[in-house]
Amino acid sequence: MNEPDDIRNWQRLSDRITTSGKLDPADPQRLAEIGVKRVINLALDDHPEALPDAEALMAAAGLEYTHIPVPFDAPASEHYTAFVSALEADDTPVHIHCIMNFRVSAFFYRYHVEACGMAEGEARALMERVWVPHRTDELAVPPWRAFVERVGEA
Repeated sequence: MNEPDDIRNWQRLSDRITTSGKLDPADPQRLAEIGVKRVINLALDDHPEALPDAEALMAAAGLEYTHIPVPFDAPASEHYTAFVSALEADDTPVHIHCIMNFRVSAFFYRYHVEACGMAEGEARALMERVWVPHRTDELAVPPWRAFVERVGEA
């Protein structure tokens, strides 16, 4: 399998799940070529690096598309619930992305612990390959620190 690891912050989490940051216009076809069947996008459409006409590009590549716009300054439980529903909709290969893979990595941290029973430390290490949202320094993003600290809350 020829992984498109030149996509920003590309990760393969399992045989079925890949994640990344922003996608370029040629990437939906590249994802289809490695077996992806569905794409879930957590980025906002109005971000300067958002993929223009994402839904049409996904359809042209034969990919199902789900958009769950998660404001970077206000991730909410409703977003996470929608993410889990979309991820678990079926067992086909799925790619989840945003702009930097920050939103996605934080969502998967919670998902790995809450839904998969992964040890918290292992899930945190996976998330920290991409991002450390629970920082306490001047680079901290308070809404995301609170989001990851909600692990285990319904």
